[in-house]
Amino acid sequence: MTLTLDVPSLRSDTPGVANVLHFNNAGAALPPQPVLDAVTSHLAREAAIGGYEAAAEAADHIEDVYDAVATLIGARPDEIAFVENATRAWDMAFYAVPFRAGDRVVTARAEYLSNYLAFLQMKARAWIEIDVIDSDASGQIDLAALERAIGPRTKLIAITHVPGRGGLVHPAAEVGRIAARHGVLYLLDACQSVGQLAVDVRQIGCHMLASTGRKYLRGPRGTGFLYVRRDTIGTLEPPFIDLHAAEWIDDTYVVRADARRFENWERYIAGQIGLSVAARYAMRVGIDTIEARVKALGALLRRELAKRPGVSVHDRGVELCGIVAFLKDGEAAGKTRDRLRAMHINAHEARLSPVDLPVRGVDALVRASLHYYNDESEVERFVRAVAS
Repeated sequence: MTLTLDVPSLRSDTPGVANVLHFNNAGAALPPQPVLDAVTSHLAREAAIGGYEAAAEAADHIEDVYDAVATLIGARPDEIAFVENATRAWDMAFYAVPFRAGDRVVTARAEYLSNYLAFLQMKARAWIEIDVIDSDASGQIDLAALERAIGPRTKLIAITHVPGRGGLVHPAAEVGRIAARHGVLYLLDACQSVGQLAVDVRQIGCHMLASTGRKYLRGPRGTGFLYVRRDTIGTLEPPFIDLHAAEWIDDTYVVRADARRFENWERYIAGQIGLSVAARYAMRVGIDTIEARVKALGALLRRELAKRPGVSVHDRGVELCGIVAFLKDGEAAGKTRDRLRAMHINAHEARLSPVDLPVRGVDALVRASLHYYNDESEVERFVRAVAS
């Protein structure tokens, strides 16, 4: 089956493309018009009649986020919590795990720095141990080494699906099968993969998954979600609760039974509506079609950059996505980013973590991240600008 997109129509539905060449979708993608309309119209309604009243009026639209996100990732609505970003979603899952001294967390060499800081904090707080699994020759997590590292005290496997410093896609489903064989909890950070790649939590086999709205899902900033598998929810008590997450009964409390135990009452209501619209927009476009388009654009950019003298591409992995990491000889990554920005071209300086730095040999890379609304003429313009 040939997967095609009406790119001109999708670009016309994306107001920002008239202003910038946006290759920073792994930072924050340009929202489509329906998402922009959903957010701004609700904010206007809040201004007109009041915040609580506007929320009551939009109750069905607010509630829809649970069904929309669940449908997108192959989950059930009661397994979804709406939170303010992927980091908070990941934190609510990680800090809910009942660690004891001597428990071990297994992670990848190519792991997101923010998550590793949480590992270090838990090591200092609860005396856990951290097992870092080296990458294989391709650059992805070494699956055989991962299996060897699991022992009787292994409490959690926590990896990032797409670490975000380049095009690497870890084999999340293979990791899930290893976790299942050993009966180990599995937390997946999918902040760069949801909206870019087909993500199905049943196929992956993770117990928990955290993601954001602002990146490849093209939702509003200040939005994210947490998935927790139904049979896992009751084993994880949130690190903090409020009157939304729990009920006060006499001198004790009862935490709610669904994933919304990881939410708090106050939230970005317009953003929640916008996230729902973004999820349904992605499904209308077609996630398989999106994945094919984004990967093709990423491959095109890698090929064209590699042809330019003095430009080196630094992507590693068996499977590569729409994120491309590169350097220009004699120019620091931040300088390249700033030079491009002066030409209304958006890219990002991706700084490497201390865990990954010794392997990669550089402390920062230029990160270009493409989406389906980008086109081939923008790739050509970008490559010329980098090489100039």
